[in-house]
Amino acid sequence: MTAQIIETNPTRLQRVDVDGVTVDIIENALRNAREEMDAVLFRTAMSPGIREQGDCFPLIANREGKMVVGQMGSFINGFTDAYDGTLEEGDIILTNDPYMCNAAVSHLNDWLVLVPVFKDGRHIAWSAMFGHMSDNGGMVPGSMPIEATTIFQEGVRIPPVKLYKKGVLQEEVLELILHNVRTPQWNRFDLNALVAACKTAALRCNELAERFSDDVFDSTMQIMLERNKMAMGQIIKMFIPEEPREFADYLCDDGMGMGPYKINCKMWREGEKVIFDFDGTDPQAQSSVNFYLNEDMFKMFFGSFTINVVDPQIIFNDGFYDLVDVRIPEGTLLKPKYPAALSGRTHALGRIFDILGALLGMGAPKEMLNAAGFSDSPHLFYSGYDDNNEWFQLFQIGFGGIPGRPVGDGPDGHSLWPGFTNVPNEFIESYFPMRIENYETIPDSGGAGLHRGGNGLSVAYRFLCDGQIAIHDDRWLVHPWGVNGGDPGMRSNKRMVRADGSEEWLPSKCENVKVKAGDLLYFNTWGGGGWGDPYEREPQLVLDDINRNLATVEGAKAYGVIVIDGAVDEAATAALRSKLISERGEIPLFNHGGTIEEIKARCLEETHLEPPITPSFRK
Repeated sequence: MTAQIIETNPTRLQRVDVDGVTVDIIENALRNAREEMDAVLFRTAMSPGIREQGDCFPLIANREGKMVVGQMGSFINGFTDAYDGTLEEGDIILTNDPYMCNAAVSHLNDWLVLVPVFKDGRHIAWSAMFGHMSDNGGMVPGSMPIEATTIFQEGVRIPPVKLYKKGVLQEEVLELILHNVRTPQWNRFDLNALVAACKTAALRCNELAERFSDDVFDSTMQIMLERNKMAMGQIIKMFIPEEPREFADYLCDDGMGMGPYKINCKMWREGEKVIFDFDGTDPQAQSSVNFYLNEDMFKMFFGSFTINVVDPQIIFNDGFYDLVDVRIPEGTLLKPKYPAALSGRTHALGRIFDILGALLGMGAPKEMLNAAGFSDSPHLFYSGYDDNNEWFQLFQIGFGGIPGRPVGDGPDGHSLWPGFTNVPNEFIESYFPMRIENYETIPDSGGAGLHRGGNGLSVAYRFLCDGQIAIHDDRWLVHPWGVNGGDPGMRSNKRMVRADGSEEWLPSKCENVKVKAGDLLYFNTWGGGGWGDPYEREPQLVLDDINRNLATVEGAKAYGVIVIDGAVDEAATAALRSKLISERGEIPLFNHGGTIEEIKARCLEETHLEPPITPSFRK
């Protein structure tokens, strides 16, 4: 199957020479159009996940479906390869089903809008965007059921369908879809915003083609892709070895009592091409933590990470994809078999970035190796009926500590995705029966190091109405590891203080947790791992962190620093550092905080939770 583009103008676009100034003008105009897509979306969407946090991913692609500007890489070829139908001017496609579009999106909450851009009867480009809908129907509010064992439990599945046919909205199709969600008004507005953003990009593409000619516009996009390929080709030759490197990290648990789950990757270069092989990754999970990883999406992860580490001035697009070979065994956590559940895939997605950082940095640990901390994207769901008997439903993404890096400390309380922002506390308190009593970094939660890991966040949510909550989080069992002598970061935890004064520790993945008015949830996220020898950190920097409430006097001892009466005791610090250095032995490249067996043995004491059971897999 493959999509068929219907063009009324048979004249083919021609490759032409384009001068450098024109290329720069068109490139920056396309970048601006991509930013304008976000601006249109944020101003017209309704749900806080999109409107306030920016959980959306836009792109503009050439007529072949290769992203020229954007954020997540192109998912268009995954769709066109799976769509058995025609596309004409005015058509707009909607889908959300990973199994129907080759994992162009990876769970049902992400609604994907694709617009083939036509000019004078010819197909000249694509605009597309997907956004996370706060609800998609299914077993639980928020549509991310932890204990789902099949995708049919996760809400409405939308196959690739024409939302608009030749410019006409298919209202019956839309109403059928919205009939299956708990927040139809939010979904309607968010979907309209996605369409408006894509139409805005299509308009800008037409304006550029009209100004410079269709051939110049098309050729410039090809030049932008070629520039990226040349730059990435040099990076691959410089930083990817022919001898394989291998690294593994672990997803803590599946929310149903089993874990951890291993994600294993081997990387090497053959000629000009880099190979990533995920052989050795555990089989798919029983629950929804599977991540159906599209190979092109992983290429995007690799390109984005590498470009940002090596040279952020390189334009990020899909031009280099031919230089990357991704091999993911079927039936594993990263390529589960239909109809496996997928809604909780964020945790495995986050691990991919940590694994990439390890693989790319192992060969140059002082220049390129990050610690762990791009590990997760914790979610909180709160729903019920307020005092006016009106339904409310909150979906919010939390932030943790970013890892220590060769260039400096990790940022405190930041998102896995650089473009995400927090939902303002004032917004939450205005629209939901909830009060934010604390919003602060957790001192000492970032791993100690020459460059410390970013601290996690502690957010205290006071529930003002009876209802139910769900939590999606990870890094509660396995630590965000440190590197080059740095310490691991603190793990995440969730503590509920009931209105009657009783306390309980909640699992990192739980749902249908009943709450009463007055209950208080401490939602604590992980800290990033430390980078480099903590005993080489300037004592004054440690003192500065203490004064900013990012570290404590007791925590300063992890750096071998003694602080007395608000000042560094230089003699005591020198003595302590000398003692600690003599006792520690060889500095490891990676510090995981112990083996899986050791971590499990200490689990109950350190986390207040029983360790998960080692997964058993069907043969």
